[in-house]
Amino acid sequence: MKRIVSVSIGSSRRDKSIETEFLGEKFLVERIGTDGDINKAIELIKTLDGKVDAFGMGGIDLYLTTGTDRRYIIKDAIPLWKAAKQTPIVDGSGIKNTLEKRVIKFLNDSNIIDFKNKKVLMTSAADRYKMASAFVECGCDVTIGDLIFALGIPVPIRRLRTFKGIAELAIPVVSRLPFELLYPTGEKQKENRQKRFISYYKNADIIAGDYHYIKKYMPMDMSGKTIVTNTVTPEDIEVLKNRRVSVVVTTTPNLGGRSFGTNVMEALLVGATGKRPEELEEEDYYSMLDKLDFKPRIEYLN
Repeated sequence: MKRIVSVSIGSSRRDKSIETEFLGEKFLVERIGTDGDINKAIELIKTLDGKVDAFGMGGIDLYLTTGTDRRYIIKDAIPLWKAAKQTPIVDGSGIKNTLEKRVIKFLNDSNIIDFKNKKVLMTSAADRYKMASAFVECGCDVTIGDLIFALGIPVPIRRLRTFKGIAELAIPVVSRLPFELLYPTGEKQKENRQKRFISYYKNADIIAGDYHYIKKYMPMDMSGKTIVTNTVTPEDIEVLKNRRVSVVVTTTPNLGGRSFGTNVMEALLVGATGKRPEELEEEDYYSMLDKLDFKPRIEYLN
């Protein structure tokens, strides 16, 4: 049995371990949170290096993108990435750039969700540009919230072209900031500051992106809203149901009662192929996704 371990700097309350079959092989999949302690995550990776088949790097991305071919490495992610000397380590960007765009197209083309003229609040395009662009291609009116959710600046971005211009200036600087200033880690993932930025939620039909960003300012009343995200636990689903969210879509499938992060799914793909991440091209991801016939998880809550 192959073993996949997602080492996350997120909360240990979201830990999970399951056995599953993937591309004809059996896998043990584990998610281990370190409650915001990057040094603990580094030591865990070093301890397991060479003893597992692939690592997922959870709670932090390796890169931010400007929507062009340029990618900027997040400074705080480098020690985590370099801690794995033998075992391949991935951050989920390969899945974000392939599966997530495909999921939006699938939902639209299958008439599961009619995206045309829908108002979408995209929490961040710096880590999910392909998803944001897929919404635009499906005819959505997209508001990009990188400045709002990452920096707390109440300035919505209305066009991808505008995002690219701002990103070219800001991301080289932002990527060098302490990651905890940009994204909730550890116990901060439980925080919910409902009184800020409520209007952006109220004006949207669909809220999409990283779940911790969505949760960050989510108001109590989410009646009729659709959430498109990735990692949710049964407890998260209960919270969304109580806030009267209508539909939840996760781009990754349900495994053992929850949707794992993109880093876990990418680590599974790497573990199944035995290839290093740097050996995989975009077409390799699409080919594997075709074999798996991944379908999004769709739950009608209210």
